This record gives sequence, structure tokens and C-alpha cells, in this order.
Amino acid sequence: MAKLSIKKGDNVMVIAGNHKGQSGRVLFVNTEKERAIVEGVNMISKHTRPNADNPKGGIVKQEAGVHISNLKIIDKSGKPTRVGRKTDNKTGKSVRYSKNTGEVIK
Repeated sequence: MAKLSIKKGDNVMVIAGNHKGQSGRVLFVNTEKERAIVEGVNMISKHTRPNADNPKGGIVKQEAGVHISNLKIIDKSGKPTRVGRKTDNKTGKSVRYSKNTGEVIK
């Protein structure tokens, strides 16, 4: 499986689908299904049974997954960008960089 361009903690923008234009921080990435959970995006209503956290039960709002292909990383300039990979001259490791500005992402 190829490496994904999006990691936990990245700021991303949704570029396609019902939530196009929304942005947020990535909370979780599922590499097998190629989906990410983004904070405040794709909210669903989940019915829960009574438990210790929620004694009455009821309906809870939570984020659902968004496919990785519908997300773009927001670089330092605040615009969504494509992501490339190159080897770092100092460490020799593969790093992600912004295709718009050429700067290394974290």
C-alpha cells in the first residue's frame, strides 16, 4: 500500500462532496479504508444506549470518515495544496512538501 499524504494532526480542507469548503484538523486516519476523521466535518447523529458516560442515552453528534481523496492539506499560506515527497538533504529521509510553495510540511 502506498504512503498517504495526510497524517493525524494536519490541517485539511474538504475539496469534494457535501462538505466541500469546510476545514479542520485530522483526528484519526484509517489507512486500510483510506479514510480520515476531520474535526467538525461530516457530523452524524448516533443513537446511544445508556452507559456510565451518558446515563440517559440518546442521540450524540460525532464526526464520520471522509475519503482521503477528498482532502487537501492547508499549507502555511492558508491555501489548500497538493503534497509531494522528496528526500531531505540533511537526514536522507523522505519528507512531505507543499507543491505550491515548495516548503517542507512539518
